[in-house]
Amino acid sequence: MSSTLTQPAGTSPIDVVIMAAGKGTRMKSSLPKVLHTIGNRALLRHVLDTASSLQARKAVVITGHGAEQVEAACQLENGASLGLEFARQEPQLGTGHAVQQALPHLADDGVVVVLSGDVPLTQADTLFHLLAASGGDKLALLTLEMPDPTGYGRIQRGTAGNVQAIVEHKDATLEQRAIREVYSGIMAVPAASLKRWLARLDNNNAQKEYYLTDIVRFAVQDGETVVAHQITDAVQVAGVNSPVQLAELERAYQRGIAHRLMDEGVRLADPARIDVRGDLICAHDVSIDVNCVFEGQVSLGQGVKIGANCVIANAVIEAGAVIHPFTHIDGEKLGVTVGEGSLIGPFARLRPGARLEAEVHIGNFVEVKNSTMAKGSKANHLAYLGDATVGERVNYGAGSITANYDGANKHRTVIEADVHIGSNCVLIAPVTLGAGGTVGGGSTITKDTPPGSLSVARGKQVSIANWSRPKKAPKA
Repeated sequence: MSSTLTQPAGTSPIDVVIMAAGKGTRMKSSLPKVLHTIGNRALLRHVLDTASSLQARKAVVITGHGAEQVEAACQLENGASLGLEFARQEPQLGTGHAVQQALPHLADDGVVVVLSGDVPLTQADTLFHLLAASGGDKLALLTLEMPDPTGYGRIQRGTAGNVQAIVEHKDATLEQRAIREVYSGIMAVPAASLKRWLARLDNNNAQKEYYLTDIVRFAVQDGETVVAHQITDAVQVAGVNSPVQLAELERAYQRGIAHRLMDEGVRLADPARIDVRGDLICAHDVSIDVNCVFEGQVSLGQGVKIGANCVIANAVIEAGAVIHPFTHIDGEKLGVTVGEGSLIGPFARLRPGARLEAEVHIGNFVEVKNSTMAKGSKANHLAYLGDATVGERVNYGAGSITANYDGANKHRTVIEADVHIGSNCVLIAPVTLGAGGTVGGGSTITKDTPPGSLSVARGKQVSIANWSRPKKAPKA
């Protein structure tokens, strides 16, 4: 999510370090953990988007397991505004060891924000508050209180309230384990201080790892103030270690989107039953029924109504249009446009390149691909329009198709204004049907038809009197 805050002028540059080296054994998947998705975007991409929202100078991604795959995915999805660099952690000897690998990429004049590639829902506003607490010269930790802090590092505070240490769960005493304030894994720290403290790490602990959290102890030993910015929203710092946790964060992510849409005036029949896997922009008085999925870039105009169980991807639905239940719209790279006041579905399919103008009707089991339909045209039942240009007020009959593919090449069908096409017609492209013409039901049209004409192309009907159907032979 983008932030409403901006980095104050004159503050230190921000460099982001993202730890993304873990294998994610509990995911039970060959795909690196940070490339699993929430909202159809990789966990790591969510974190990179947050780094961009911070106006970070650069992001250093620490890779290990599946490093080449992770790095390739980052470069493919990275926005041009964010400098992106990589550091390898091999072998993986703990969080402190991971950040040590990033040090050659970090200038001393910056403030380093340490994030995790499997913690996707941290908001930029939260990190701006953390940076404000750091002030550019202090170590600042993002913390929260948890009813069950098992497994998390505990925050030890002094009498003045400043942080004195972080104690990892496996190293904590029973008294320390009773502390409910925990370290989230996110910190902001001056780069020069970070380098100095990381040089003092050792692995004298229960896990024999180099803990990044030990730098808190070093800061206190050096007389530095360590501060904490405490939040209450655990979702922002929740990580993914299993398919169950991935699904839980998916629902949390979707709840956040649903609440934002409703705050903007969208009517959702059930906010628990919508999935947005891209960017959904809605004007006023949009209503969306249950079990709808939106992918890619989707825009819904004022008063649009989306029926239940629709899947819509990469499409513009203009004002007043109604998408009836079980409709599938997928614009892919070419996009789909549905004009004002159009009626689509139920059980319709609009494929890439469908461009429908105002008041077009597409009914049940009708498919439209790479075709334009001008104002007021209708294809209400069981039809296919592919690679066609359809004029205004055309009526396209049930069971009719454009035969647009000759086995090697696609060809276009042009249907001019006010043409009426009867049921079960085949229009073999390339062909043009002149304005105002009529095509009789059951016709196969292979040649252009003149304007205003009736065109019929079918075999002569033959009736045989007193004909008997074949009968089955009697059973032996």
